[in-house]
Amino acid sequence: MPKGFRTFLLRGNVVDLAVAMVIGAVVAALVKDLLTPLIAAIVGQPDFSAIVFPVSGSKLLVGDFINAVAAFVLVAAAIYFFVVMPMNMLVERRRRGEAPADPTTKKCAECLSEVPIAALRCAFCTQPLEVLAVARHGALA
Repeated sequence: MPKGFRTFLLRGNVVDLAVAMVIGAVVAALVKDLLTPLIAAIVGQPDFSAIVFPVSGSKLLVGDFINAVAAFVLVAAAIYFFVVMPMNMLVERRRRGEAPADPTTKKCAECLSEVPIAALRCAFCTQPLEVLAVARHGALA
């Protein structure tokens, strides 16, 4: 598998989305077929999603809304615990083996300002930097 394609697939968003779609379908069925009837039995309605409140001739579909909220919470929890946490651990393990990036700046000994590594003179106090002094001493010795 090409490295770029593998990087694309292992990017958190793509994996999260794919798993979310699968888990979403399973959790939606769980909520509709198991959780809703259980809550409906407690409330006393044979079909929990059929719970409505009439308001000025309109029907507020409270049962459907509660189904949607329950499905959302369960999908979010499943994605977090079964996708996000393992992916974060995988990325962290992968980063442990990498060497830290080379520094791009250094501190001026005179004014303690951050200057680029390649700089020979501090941009803030104009003092020669240690690299130049070491190079001069090395050349003279």
